[in-house]
Amino acid sequence: MTPIRTVLAATDLSAPARHAVLRAASIARHTGARLALQHVVSLGALDALRQLFAAQPGDLRQRLLDEARDEVHELAAELCAPHVASADIHLSAGSALAEITSHADALDADLLVLGARGASLVRDLAVGSTTERVLRKTGRPLLVVRGDARHDYRRVLIPVDFSARSLKAIAMARMLAPQAEIVLLHAFEVPFEGRLRHAGVSDAELAGLLANAKREAGAQMAELIAAAGLPAAAVQSVVVHGDASVRILDQQQLQGCELIVIGKRGQGPLEELLLGSVTTHILSQARGDVLVI
Repeated sequence: MTPIRTVLAATDLSAPARHAVLRAASIARHTGARLALQHVVSLGALDALRQLFAAQPGDLRQRLLDEARDEVHELAAELCAPHVASADIHLSAGSALAEITSHADALDADLLVLGARGASLVRDLAVGSTTERVLRKTGRPLLVVRGDARHDYRRVLIPVDFSARSLKAIAMARMLAPQAEIVLLHAFEVPFEGRLRHAGVSDAELAGLLANAKREAGAQMAELIAAAGLPAAAVQSVVVHGDASVRILDQQQLQGCELIVIGKRGQGPLEELLLGSVTTHILSQARGDVLVI
């Protein structure tokens, strides 16, 4: 897998976004990547602010941009300097979605990092709508930071479907958290399970189908672990029956994982993670960070 060479952290300068900047700096340090910080000032918010003033200084926009630039530099000095020699800083005005994706393309960023919440009128980087739109628009890995970034990831949860995408998710997780214990999760369901009951399939027959599905998944899990070259001491595998979005959150809590790594598209119960309900649910409900690749 391509190494991480450039990390781009987009910040709205709010308190929650500080976690994202600190996590990005930490990742840049241990991967040797270039770190870039971006702040987008919303033109719509500036226009709304202008309408609130009966009279205003003619240079109000520039003064706000200058203030934001100073704050980004202060943020870089405080949070990034202990981890990297320097951070490239980019300030722009416009749509957060357009500016973030455009700058990521210009840098050819290998990883985007955003905070889990936005915070103010002028600093319009609202994770939720913006994050989902960035996910839809970009093909780049996106890390949404919600948790404490003062220490490295210690446990990482990776939902897998045994496709080549699962190998990519594992490789990315190992780059971001080389010392972390990895928990591989496969949630399975028997096709038409509910209808089988209504069709008269007995509980014993259904239990047999579930047992066979779990055995097959266990064998595929062993093959995946071998293909990924994971050391036995650094990985735990979990095969469970049930809805993927529910089981992912259950296991995150049970296993104490600070990071969930999921693919945009999968197979079976993990199909269409990017645009379906699973990713939306995980991004909104996960207690820790989420990396979507």
